[in-house]
Formats: sequence, C-alpha cells, structure tokens
Amino acid sequence: MICKKNDSFSIEESVSVLKKGGIAILPTDTVYGFSGISEFKNDKNLNAQKKIYSLKGRDEGKPFIHLIASPEDIFLYTDFDIPKKILNCWPGALTIIVPIKENSQLRTNAPTVAFRCPGDLWLRTIIEKCARPLYSTSVNKSGNPVLETESEIEKMFSDKVDLFVKNGDSKGALPSTLIRLEKTGFSILRQGSVIL
Repeated sequence: MICKKNDSFSIEESVSVLKKGGIAILPTDTVYGFSGISEFKNDKNLNAQKKIYSLKGRDEGKPFIHLIASPEDIFLYTDFDIPKKILNCWPGALTIIVPIKENSQLRTNAPTVAFRCPGDLWLRTIIEKCARPLYSTSVNKSGNPVLETESEIEKMFSDKVDLFVKNGDSKGALPSTLIRLEKTGFSILRQGSVIL
C-alpha cells in the first residue's frame, strides 16, 4: 500500500502494519527509512529484522538503529549515565550507541545498541502507539547510495514492503550524527546534521 504522510489515516495504517510484523518505508527527520517493530525476547512470530536484512541485502551482523518515542525511553534499555548535553539533543537527528541492560527486553546478542529519538512528531506518535521501539535503516541496497526520491523508492521497493508513506523527496538530507558513548566521553562515528 502507498499513502501520503498527510493522509488522515497514515498514522493508524503505519501502526497496524508494524504491529503485525510488517515492513514500512517511512519518512523521518533525516532520510526515508525501512522500519519494522523491534523484537523482544518473548516474541515468537515477529521477524521484521530478518525481512529488512533481506530487503537491503545486508550482513546480519550489522544491527539497526532503534527509534524511540521520547528521550526518557532510552533508560528502559540502558543504565548508562548519559550526559545532559547529549540527551538535550533529542528529539533530533542524533543516534547514540550505549551498553544494553542485562535484563533488557530487546532481543539482541550485541553488548551495545543504537537509539534515536527522531525530531518528527508524526513518527514519534507511531512509535508511541506501537508501544516499543522501531528498527530503522536507510532505504537502499547495502553498499549503494541512499535513495532520495519517491520515484526511485517506489520503483525499487514499493512492491516489496507492506506500506510506503510518501512525504516528498529527501534530496540532500543528511543522516543522523552517530556517536558511541564511553565512560570517558563519546566518539563520533558519523558526522550528520547534529554538531556536538
């Protein structure tokens, strides 16, 4: 299905698709992203992560960003003491890699997880209604440039996902700034639109 972000039903349709384990291409405050509902340890029938890996042709050892609805939600998944200067960049285009809690519900074998609280209220509303984080990764084949136009995305992927929400082209949009938090500070892994 294809709809527009400003359609009155776009939020409810996105939530419905995602809660069923479907994959949606959603506009974000950076570039278009493949999104699926994050899997928890007790989930049996959700496999959004594998579907996105397949769509991108991506190595399953490379984890995805988890989008959260509010800055405080990160503390559901980490005990790390995040500096106020960093947390104050949210909502916004900053992705933070932190150590995962031992008892976290997120299904992951990795010791760290990347989180972002997007600046777009429409997207945060979807995440909130899904009641858990969303996987997010740029719309492209692994190793190829990020697709920036609706027509490119529609041609390559619209028949391979459950929903494509259009919001115009994203030409020239910068990805999120990606940092890893450490006890001694942080390291910038990718410079994006947020300057620290």
